[in-house]
Amino acid sequence: MLIVDRNALNIYAPLTCHCKVKRYSTQRVAYTKKLSLIHGEPVNHNEKEELVIPDLLEDATPEEILQAGVTAAAGPVQIACSFSVEDLTIINMVHELKLPVGIFALDTGRLNEETYQVAEGITERYGVSINWHFPKPELIEELLRAKGPYSFRESLENRHECCKIRKVEPLGRALEGLRGWVTGLRRDQGTTRTDLPSLEIDQMHGGILKINPLINWNDSMLQDYAKKHRLPVNRLHAQGYPSIGCAPCTRAIAEGEHPRAGRWWWENPEHKECGLHR
Repeated sequence: MLIVDRNALNIYAPLTCHCKVKRYSTQRVAYTKKLSLIHGEPVNHNEKEELVIPDLLEDATPEEILQAGVTAAAGPVQIACSFSVEDLTIINMVHELKLPVGIFALDTGRLNEETYQVAEGITERYGVSINWHFPKPELIEELLRAKGPYSFRESLENRHECCKIRKVEPLGRALEGLRGWVTGLRRDQGTTRTDLPSLEIDQMHGGILKINPLINWNDSMLQDYAKKHRLPVNRLHAQGYPSIGCAPCTRAIAEGEHPRAGRWWWENPEHKECGLHR
């Protein structure tokens, strides 16, 4: 039976991991975030303990990466969920592994209706609430009054400005108080992601741990997993949308195109990041 702890949490118990570790000095954080977990119970934690990263094998499985990452974080960890097949896969793995991990999402204000339907499917299937974060209304109003609703298509600078307001700034708030976060990034997603490690120190966000369990997976592996576990995938995937972001910045791709060709399709491939990941 799925158990969800909805109380205020301080810290999660580290899992057992028999791995060689390398030590990194990191910024200390006060972990007092209220989380709704897929699994787990709060325990006391020594905040002075250094963050340690397991030395994983290159072919480590997603489950091994998740377990080692949550252990290394030794504190609050959440999945950054955009409701992609990758994110649904990770959520299901966390559920099956019974890891103490929560879920957060960024509502940019311009998501597809189908994306919200997936979010509802997750809450119903796993009985866990999603920690939603939103852009600051005053920044959205200022942007729209000054440049209109489609300024992001006029220049790379304008697009980065829109992403910063709708995604980057809310992400910073979402990560406050966390010791680690989990992403669905994969190495085959584009030229900006070919050198991704499975675990990394995220210096952009205070030196917390960034966990990338699916770096070695491809589309075929994801689709097989989704079908096997009957995941509530986004209906847009069946309509030619392998990668889904904000509605006006995502289009269906043609046969033979790269899976991320539909994201910001008016830009060069090397520019296709929103600022959430460097």
